[in-house]
Parts: sequence; structure tokens; C-alpha cells
Amino acid sequence: MYDMIGDIHGHADELVQLLTTLGYTRRSGVFRHPSRQPIFLGDFIDRGTQIRETLEIVRPMVEGGHALAVMGNHEFNALAFHTRHPHMPANHLRPHNEKNSGQHAETVRQLSEGDLASHLGWFRTLPLWLDLAGLRVVHACWDESARVQVADAKPSVLTDEFLHAACTKNQHLYDPVEILLKGKEILLPDGLSFRDKEGHQRHNTRVRWYVSPENQTYRTYAMATEPIPCDLPLEHQIVQAAAPYPAAARPVFTGHYWLTGERPELLAKNVACVDWSVAKGGFLCAYRWSGERELHEKNFVWVPAVSP
Repeated sequence: MYDMIGDIHGHADELVQLLTTLGYTRRSGVFRHPSRQPIFLGDFIDRGTQIRETLEIVRPMVEGGHALAVMGNHEFNALAFHTRHPHMPANHLRPHNEKNSGQHAETVRQLSEGDLASHLGWFRTLPLWLDLAGLRVVHACWDESARVQVADAKPSVLTDEFLHAACTKNQHLYDPVEILLKGKEILLPDGLSFRDKEGHQRHNTRVRWYVSPENQTYRTYAMATEPIPCDLPLEHQIVQAAAPYPAAARPVFTGHYWLTGERPELLAKNVACVDWSVAKGGFLCAYRWSGERELHEKNFVWVPAVSP
């Protein structure tokens, strides 16, 4: 059975504490459990002060067959940040502007050039989702249409060509990869915007893709992390385009959303997010799954943030 572990963002001390709490022990330098495996939900890098240590825990577990992992948007962003644009070789697929460079600064600072290159190579091997017996795992959003579009084009190891098609607006992979790794978004009504957790002005909002948009407003359909002061009903095209995750589908686990609160809560009976903002003073969260079709909040396990 599996233990889903949310976004770590360079908080290795908390990861060690969580693994220990879950009953994993370190043998020959690698954490293992006699009967369970963790599934890491991505976002190992950026922000925290122990990025190298985090990768030195997670990567050997995955490569040794003692854990599974999916790619997070921060791993994907790192690949784009360090990959040259095929038609503008002086530029990278992810521009080196102040915002992007700032988000990635701790990773570049903490890893040697050789270690960074090695880990980037490993990131290219990470799947964008896992579709397993009894459960599904994706960093931000399970959307069947997006998954199929990517599956038809994705090589086993991400190529520069794939990255280019997924990082460039109007290319065929841009929208589906954005959905899988960053979640679904809708455009807010004219003139409405808000500042996100990092202070950036946003005119789009992430939405609760796992519920029906019928009879929802912009405020009620937005993710709880993005309070939108707008009680206008959703526009018809938004409702028509939605494909909410079916209530009878297998449980799906995500990270990504920087949830907050005193304790983890389910998003739906078959949807759980295990990102509870350890990099913002929250806690590092896991869900201990043992085959249940309907998820239970009692199965969350978490440890508080102890490092900045």
C-alpha cells in the first residue's frame, strides 16, 4: 500500500520526521518500509534551505524501487529554465526574468553545477501522473482529456522537443501540461483581479476542478487558497467546458495547492490534496492509503514545519 507525500520544497528535516512517523527506517542510506511505499507528489526543489538533502533522500528511494514519484510544476519549470529555446538559442524556454529567477534561486544556490545537471536529468524521467490499481496520482489536476493528449506525445524521458511544445503558448501540449501540473484556471470577469500568495497580480483563478460548476459563482468555484470577491454566476461557456472529476471514479491524490488550516481536510470523498504549505510555516502532509475507495480524513498524517 502507499503513503502519498506532498510538496517538500527543500524541507528535508520535516521529510525525515514524517517518514519516521510513518514507520520508515534508514537502511544502507535509504528509507524503506517493510510493507508500504511512499508516492511523492513532486515539488522537491525551490524555496527551502535543504534542497540537496531532500533530493538525496527522495531520489535514491525512487531509483532503488522503494518509492514512486510524479513530476511537480517546479521540476518541470526547472527543466524549462535550463533548456535553450530551439529557435532563439540566446533564450531559455522559461525566461530568466526576476520572478522566475527568484523562484528558482535557492535551487541554483544550493546545488553544484554537476549535481544540478544530474538532478535535471532525473527530472526528465519522472512521469506526469500515475494510474495505478485503485488510485491515481497527479501533481495538480486529473483531467482525462489533458492526460490523453499528453500520453499520445510523451516519450519515456522528456525531450527538448516535448518541453518546447509544452512551454510555448499555442503549441499543442501547452494547455494539457498546464492543467496536469498547475491545475485548471478560468479568466475572471473584466476588471477583476487579485494578488496571489507571492504578491503577483492575477486575472485568472484556479478552480475546484473536482466539483460541478453548476450554480456556482466565481467565488465558490475558486480554490480556497484564492478567495475571489465576486458572487457573479459563472459564465455559460465555463460551465459547458468543465469536466469535473467523477464522484464514482478511483481516488485521486494531488499536491500543488498550498492549502492551509489546523489539520488536513479532503477536497472530496475521492480527492485528497497533500500540499499543506510546509514552505510557508504549515506542515508536511501524507495520506496513508490502504485500498479504500472512499477516503477518510483520519488517514492523514502530518508534521509541522520546523525550518524556514
